Amino acid sequence: MKMKGRSIFTYDVYAPTTVTTMLRPRRQEGQSIIKEGFNIEPPVPFSEYTDIYGNPCQRTILPVGQVIITTEVEAQVNPTKVIPNPAPPFMLVGDLPDDIMHYILPSRYCESDLHEINMLAMEIAGNLVPGYEQVEAIRSWIHSNIKYQYGVTDASTTALDVARNRIGVCRDFTHLAIALCRNLCIPTRMTVGYLDKLKEMDLHAWFEVYIGGDWYTFDAVQEKTEGYRIEIAHGRDAADVAMITQYGNATLQSLHVEVELLEPEPPQENK
Repeated sequence: MKMKGRSIFTYDVYAPTTVTTMLRPRRQEGQSIIKEGFNIEPPVPFSEYTDIYGNPCQRTILPVGQVIITTEVEAQVNPTKVIPNPAPPFMLVGDLPDDIMHYILPSRYCESDLHEINMLAMEIAGNLVPGYEQVEAIRSWIHSNIKYQYGVTDASTTALDVARNRIGVCRDFTHLAIALCRNLCIPTRMTVGYLDKLKEMDLHAWFEVYIGGDWYTFDAVQEKTEGYRIEIAHGRDAADVAMITQYGNATLQSLHVEVELLEPEPPQENK
């Protein structure tokens, strides 16, 4: 399926402000980038680098005044990977690859080592078969028990806050899922990008777990994990995948996001 994503960030900049951005898509298995664009208006020079997770990053200094950052991508993508039947087996920590180990550790927004998180993880999934069944139970519980609402959480909100207050947006749903899964020794990471199936279009966050030697997508915002996605970045939590990080005096005035499937979905077979 061909899929297109576009985002427009409009900033008011009050003093020259250094920013790092994470707005260009990853090139990886499952998504082939056909074309992309990255534009800053008024034009300013920028440099690019790749972070420790393989995410493409940009760096520049925004000038004083109104600045508009526009990014576009067209990609050939696969639908969200279906969990095979039987489900992939749970992997013991001793069997995990070295480069996966940091995804079972606590991180800034995902306090997976706290007693309160452990108690909730046990309540939701403690009696289930380790691995996929636990992850799906956590995803489903969050979808059913956490209220989706804008404007009630901010950049300081952690998984523990969400567990207590039971409200938030996709970032918060994802942080709680990550903390609960990691508490059960299941490697979990945060992924951000475009999703075609959203009631309110925005840049989106979901989580991926490592089971059976591969990564699988789970989305607690959706009733059922599905749809087409363009991945921009992944990391331990939002601290690693912030789409724009600023070091100065600038205010985001608006964010406009568009997602479009450029080919019709294949017809569904009658069952």
